[in-house]
Amino acid sequence: MQSPILQPVAALVLWSFVMWAWLYATRIPAMRQAKVPMDPAMTKDDLNQALPPQVRWKADNYNHLMEQPTLFYATALALAVAGAGDGLNLWLAWAYVGLRVAHSLVQATTNIIKVRWALFMLGSLALLAMAARLAVSLA
Repeated sequence: MQSPILQPVAALVLWSFVMWAWLYATRIPAMRQAKVPMDPAMTKDDLNQALPPQVRWKADNYNHLMEQPTLFYATALALAVAGAGDGLNLWLAWAYVGLRVAHSLVQATTNIIKVRWALFMLGSLALLAMAARLAVSLA
């Protein structure tokens, strides 16, 4: 089964790996510079206190890409299976992916909360529209 909505799904998965690479490319050197011990008893809070905010932002964003996007994946895959992965649903999916990428770039660089929040809310609305359209298509 081929459905155009699988393209934005693949794009967001690949973007998540870009953020994964970026987080380690900045975190490992920062940990070395701060001489953070590789102690298994160390908590996430301990690590966060040892690292500069600009380094933490990438890891925070990677974690965010493992949260709400799971709803996107489920919705997009359900739309694909239902044969409704084109047209407006496809546009909404690409809008969601574009907004998540923009959200990542803001959070990983400047982390301006108002901008990040606006991008998150717009993406959430696109995802909500996709979910509502899925529900209607299944009725």
